Amino acid sequence: MAQKKYIENLDVNRYMGVWYELARFPHKFERNLVGVTATYSLTGKGDIKVENAGHYLTLGGKIEKAIGKARFAGKKHNGHLKVSFFLWFYSDYYIMELDDSYKWALIGSSSDKYLWILSREPHMDRTTYEMILDKARSLGYDLSNLQEVPQELP
Repeated sequence: MAQKKYIENLDVNRYMGVWYELARFPHKFERNLVGVTATYSLTGKGDIKVENAGHYLTLGGKIEKAIGKARFAGKKHNGHLKVSFFLWFYSDYYIMELDDSYKWALIGSSSDKYLWILSREPHMDRTTYEMILDKARSLGYDLSNLQEVPQELP
């Protein structure tokens, strides 16, 4: 079982914007999607709009989108959010590790079945990527099912 934790010093304004999904555990709602991005923006009500988009099968494939919302599960500066893409069903969203410059993030949940590596750029140097993998392992994640997500060409 992975150790559950999230950061305690999130600057939500810096976190907003586009993130590229570089790797993930497989799950039904992202099956066959490549070139996936997550875009976060603040709403006037204090919530966060979440827009996930990805290409079906190939980078030139049809774009599929899902619009959801997020809210803080506790203190506003903790990296523990609740995210919903369907009515009132919310799931945990843990920002477990975050680069000081907000260039990459390691995202998990209260379940070991969810893990994402996000980046501000569609590509990342291998040294940084391996360091993030090491962080995930240190939190107890088994990375044998981790899938790299093809992104736009460099």
